Amino acid sequence: MRKTTMAVTVAALLNAGNALAGPSVEQQIEVLQQEIEALKSQMAKAATGNQAGGIQALSDRTTIGGYGELHYNNFGGGATHKDEVDLHRFVLFFGHKFNDLVSFKSELEVEHAISSKDDEGEVEVEQAYLDFHINDKLNAKAGLFLIPMGLLNETHEPPTFFGVERNEIETRIIPSTWREGGVGVYGEALPGFNYQLNLTSGFNAAKFEKPQNGIRSTHQEGQLAAAEDLSVSGALNYVGVPGLLLGGAFFTGNTGQGNSTIGDARLTLWDVHGRYHVGKLDVRALYARGHLDDAGKINTFLALPVNKGAPKEFFGWYTEAAYHVWQSGDMDFAPFVRYEKWDTHKEVPTGYTRNPAFENSAWTVGANFWPHPSVVLKADYQSFDKPDADKGDKRFNMGVGYMF
Repeated sequence: MRKTTMAVTVAALLNAGNALAGPSVEQQIEVLQQEIEALKSQMAKAATGNQAGGIQALSDRTTIGGYGELHYNNFGGGATHKDEVDLHRFVLFFGHKFNDLVSFKSELEVEHAISSKDDEGEVEVEQAYLDFHINDKLNAKAGLFLIPMGLLNETHEPPTFFGVERNEIETRIIPSTWREGGVGVYGEALPGFNYQLNLTSGFNAAKFEKPQNGIRSTHQEGQLAAAEDLSVSGALNYVGVPGLLLGGAFFTGNTGQGNSTIGDARLTLWDVHGRYHVGKLDVRALYARGHLDDAGKINTFLALPVNKGAPKEFFGWYTEAAYHVWQSGDMDFAPFVRYEKWDTHKEVPTGYTRNPAFENSAWTVGANFWPHPSVVLKADYQSFDKPDADKGDKRFNMGVGYMF
């Protein structure tokens, strides 16, 4: 009302000198009121979605979300690495629904706050794919998407898992967050049984380094990925009982990518996993194992040291239990404990030496506090069986995370 009055007053002052030659002030006020009413009508139509396109139509079809986490790490037990604060991840989600059949989903991630040639940070597309919803039994997707292995790779937002840092098994053995470019189908095979089956890009053995991190370094991340060899992956999960998830997944494909010196170098990785959340108790467990053919040829091609070569076999497992001791409204507090064990050099090819430093285990004890289901504050203490080269064998961590 105030804006309307001011507009009328200004119009009257500007036209007072021309009152005899043009429309009267009363006529100008009437025209202005008609224009205001027409504008209100247009805005009302847009708000109810009656106009083609329009603001409301866009908001109904386009979704914006995201997640992120900030960590504080205090290293001890002989560590030479300095304590640090790190904006570990900042991720924005963009989705768009074209119609009832086709939608688009994507995630854009910034790691470690900044990215340049002199920094450790990265800017990367975590997902970007088209989703075709046909029915509950059969759906399809095409683009860059997450591989359905383990408990964390597809559901990795900070409020959804315990502990400040992601567990070691779904970092070293299953290289989360792990995505590939390709096509896939998914749906409900039988009541309570969900499946996925994908044909995608795979790993490149010529990129292998840091055997303590398993085959993580050979992941191509959709960046001009060599595709002489493609891979097949799939998963089957049972969710027919409330609070229960039981399942398994696999990934297999040659990693030689046409390199005749390396050969096929077939990688096969599989896991079995489970979660049971009933009442205040939340229990999770996972076992993962991998086999790499032609590991000796990979080591020869890359001229790797005899005790730091690519492995033939690697494995890891963990079990975790949490108890929600206090809940009030949106708030929730849950202490947890986790034990994990891994060996990224379980078996090595002839002529190479198994490195015992790549076998380790860890206890993690801590708690999550959710002031809201989408916001979490975390703290934990970790003790490793063997010290890391520079980060020691004891760590105290604190973190904050969110998703929306």
